[in-house]
Amino acid sequence: MSEKTTLFINGHILTMDEKNRIAGSVLVENKRIIQVWDEFDPRNTINLDKDSKIIDLNKKTLLPGFIDTHNHILMYGLLRKQVDCSSPSNNSISDILSRIKAKASEMKESEWILGYGYDDTLLIDNRHPTKEDLDLVAPKNPVFITHISGHLAVANSLALRYAGISNSTPQPDAGHFGKDEQDKLNGVLYEPGAMGPVQQLIPEYTLEDMVAALENASQEYLAQGITTNTDAAVTNIQQLEAHLIAAKTRKNPMRTQLMIMHNLLRKNEIYGDYSPSQLNLEIQQRSGNLAKLDSAKMFQDGSIQGLTGALREPYHQESHTYGELIHKQRDFQEEVLDLHQRGFRITTHGNGDRAIGSILDAYGYALEKVPKSGHNHRIEHVQTATTEDIQRMKEMNVAGSFFINHVYYWGDRHEKIFLGPKRARRISPLAEAKDHELLFTLHSDCPVTPISPLFSVWAAVNRKTREGKILGPEQRIDVITALKAMTIYGAKLIFDEENTGSIEVGKKADFVVLDKDPLIIDPQYIKDIQVESTFIDGEIVYNKEESVR
Repeated sequence: MSEKTTLFINGHILTMDEKNRIAGSVLVENKRIIQVWDEFDPRNTINLDKDSKIIDLNKKTLLPGFIDTHNHILMYGLLRKQVDCSSPSNNSISDILSRIKAKASEMKESEWILGYGYDDTLLIDNRHPTKEDLDLVAPKNPVFITHISGHLAVANSLALRYAGISNSTPQPDAGHFGKDEQDKLNGVLYEPGAMGPVQQLIPEYTLEDMVAALENASQEYLAQGITTNTDAAVTNIQQLEAHLIAAKTRKNPMRTQLMIMHNLLRKNEIYGDYSPSQLNLEIQQRSGNLAKLDSAKMFQDGSIQGLTGALREPYHQESHTYGELIHKQRDFQEEVLDLHQRGFRITTHGNGDRAIGSILDAYGYALEKVPKSGHNHRIEHVQTATTEDIQRMKEMNVAGSFFINHVYYWGDRHEKIFLGPKRARRISPLAEAKDHELLFTLHSDCPVTPISPLFSVWAAVNRKTREGKILGPEQRIDVITALKAMTIYGAKLIFDEENTGSIEVGKKADFVVLDKDPLIIDPQYIKDIQVESTFIDGEIVYNKEESVR
């Protein structure tokens, strides 16, 4: 055998194969699995070289490495440089302003102050900060703080003035400017159309900053057992370069899937003349075969908690508010058709059921014009999909990546504020997705919620809210299905099931070791299971014991 041989023994190995086999030991050679045994220690039946490694799992649980199919790792890494405006770190707007004021005292005049993560529904003020609030503590610095959803932000007067936004500025197409009772700007910016004019003025991070951010963030992901990860919105060429460099230099050792924003893929744009296969080949070559093209990314609505998710029926406490579609349907369908016929897999953000219906109409339009099987176009988040939406997704071979963490973090407020009891109880309808044999995965949408595959599994199995309520118990799924949604289903979603997602002969040796078996313990404690170690290509990339020394 090769000197690059590792034998894992005495394990409780959840293979995630079609038969849900539980094994005891596994042999890895040259980065691939070459044998899986039921017995705990097969050394009496095989010949190992003296240089072979033996890893004794001591009856701990070994699974395929987790696959998170939707998050924003680069954004997460860069947020560390910004002011933390999140809750419960901040209980009030006053708390946020104190942090902004402290930051302003360190800055020169006219330097940008950025903040992230505020949630108006968790603040005791029960409202958004305004430009007047920010002006009080940083009148000489442009200030821009983003909402936890990422779909809205607040800017102070100086930032708005720099962007040329005034009370007379027409409302943008994809979003809107917040107004007070006197119909004057209050500084709240909804969706890209409103945020964009300010964001484009903010100094960009350097390539070195981005690579360092990916290096630091990837260590946290590895500590959660993630071996394959998807950045769900690469918005410019510099972000793509950062991903390729971080992968090539192994500063980010995870396998990386990249959703590239659709506008970069239009003809005559940066990557518009590439076919998907050409672009993917370049990404693979320049990343040392660690990164791949996942899809062309689009948005068709915003956030339920930001009241910009597009609903068929109005919001529970806002009877005249339905949310907004980002694109006009005809334009949206033509953009989808162009990407589809050029061979791109398309991924579209859809929280509200009206947006989900719009996305399915656009996919249906493209598939009618250019029929294609195995496309696996995707809908992201799928928060308020109806039974009919799930059925259409299955019929059209459209996969779903569900933002299941929503149930815990916003479920109570969806029930009381945003959606009302009936619609809230069926957010992220996983049981229906399973019953209809829909291909689906779970995701964190980090930094919107913390990165943790085991938390997502826990949320899918228990559907418990912050206040301890079981929200829509009929939409709970069993533990093995939830685990598969973070492993083999993820591999299928990214067209990599021949290599990853389960522990079977011939597949890559990407593993996570847990201190407890999620199939055995009380399901309510799944989120508390500890990741002991993480392996990629059979090599250890995270060890809990070393991290706590």
